[in-house]
Amino acid sequence: MAALPSPAEIRALRMESPKSRARDFAASLGITEADLVAAHVGHGVTAIAADPATLVPRIEGLGDVMALTRNESAVHERRGVYRDVRIGAHAGMVLGPEIDLRVFPAHWVHAFALVEPGAEGPRRSLQVFDAAGDAVHKIYFGPQSDVAAFDALVATLALAEQGQRLSLLARTATEPAKADPARADALRADWAQMTDTHQFLTLVRRLKMNRLGANRIVGAPFAAPLRPDSVTEVLHRCADQKIPVMIFVGNAGCIQIHGGPIEKVVPMGPWINVMDPRFNLHLRADHIAEVWRVVKPTKTGDAISIEAFDKAGGLILQIFGYRKDTPPEAWDAMTAALPRLDEVMA
Repeated sequence: MAALPSPAEIRALRMESPKSRARDFAASLGITEADLVAAHVGHGVTAIAADPATLVPRIEGLGDVMALTRNESAVHERRGVYRDVRIGAHAGMVLGPEIDLRVFPAHWVHAFALVEPGAEGPRRSLQVFDAAGDAVHKIYFGPQSDVAAFDALVATLALAEQGQRLSLLARTATEPAKADPARADALRADWAQMTDTHQFLTLVRRLKMNRLGANRIVGAPFAAPLRPDSVTEVLHRCADQKIPVMIFVGNAGCIQIHGGPIEKVVPMGPWINVMDPRFNLHLRADHIAEVWRVVKPTKTGDAISIEAFDKAGGLILQIFGYRKDTPPEAWDAMTAALPRLDEVMA
């Protein structure tokens, strides 16, 4: 195996390709994105405390920023202020009207504050990575963000050890679909008794299954397979029919949620994009291998989602109808009218 480039070599190569996306550039060198950022410590980058209980409550003071959470196939960007922060030992939440996050602290391992040169002046960001060096969550400055608050945060949270190399672990492989057809009747019985969507993962784990595996065997009326291009169709229909939605994109360490309308849906090559003033979604439509319309009973009526998975079985995103002060009928009817995959193939 070839030796990895040194931090100095990484910086020199980066100067030759400053416009390449960080994630793509790192991959071209055979390093992680966290390695790339760490190589610049002392050169516009400061290593800071990654613990979200320490970091996240301080982000509100930065004012209006852009929150970014992604996985291999989708990037979720939402502008707003971090408000109503609640971080526990195993999970946390940010419940502001625009920035809505679910945080899983075990995966917040490496964090950095970046000040990079830009065409319109310095570009400031906070970037968090997991134990394998993959991005968990990022916060980017905007025109209304508070520079003095950023500087104070960095001064307070800077680590004593400002190294340019990281000790990283191997990535955890995506769990493929896991189901037990012999327990299909038990799955259907328990599914029908749900009163809250948050009960779902506990339910399927108890039966030694996972989300995709359960979707595949539970059958009607709870899960129906749709065409892979159904997500693109849903986004277009929601924009055209002004149906508000909740769009969830996440990774092991963070889930980010947009709640409300979407307006401008723009296809660009393999990407389908939502390009609204306060919310952007960038989705690799060609990565979608399976799409399911899923119905979960709750105390306040059925919660209906569109769920997209990649070829490895990983969840790319979920879209729900926006139920806050909004009747769900338009969302429910629109998704019910989507062509089912088994009907199309028949």
